[in-house]
Amino acid sequence: MSPRKAATAKAVAAKSIPKSAAKSATKSAPKSSASGASKARPTTPVSKAAANGTASAEATALAAKIERDLRDGRSDTLTPQAFQALMAAMCKSYGTQLEAGAQFLPLANQTSASPTEVMTTTSALLKAANLAVFELGMWQSWTGR
Repeated sequence: MSPRKAATAKAVAAKSIPKSAAKSATKSAPKSSASGASKARPTTPVSKAAANGTASAEATALAAKIERDLRDGRSDTLTPQAFQALMAAMCKSYGTQLEAGAQFLPLANQTSASPTEVMTTTSALLKAANLAVFELGMWQSWTGR
């Protein structure tokens, strides 16, 4: 990642999470076990709003609808604009949660999406963000993620 992009990413992350929230979430998050990434679970507590059926319930229902439509051969459930808005929000949400100390993988298990689907999406995300695989490798070596 270029120095400019790295500085921008740090600034965005710093603005999106109050320092006190990030510290408390980091302190309260349990340590990752050595048993492997496939057993990673969310470590942040579920908020009352999410438990009462707001965004989390709506997202779960939307995911189920998309899965049903795909099984039925309908790939046009979301317009490109809706898909892009959801993907951007998911990327931001995941990054913000990790920065706050959450320790979970973005997919529940290895069968929730095929390796080809994951690689296709990863490749497109890198292209959309104007990043190269080399930059991803460098970032992973710097951050340990």
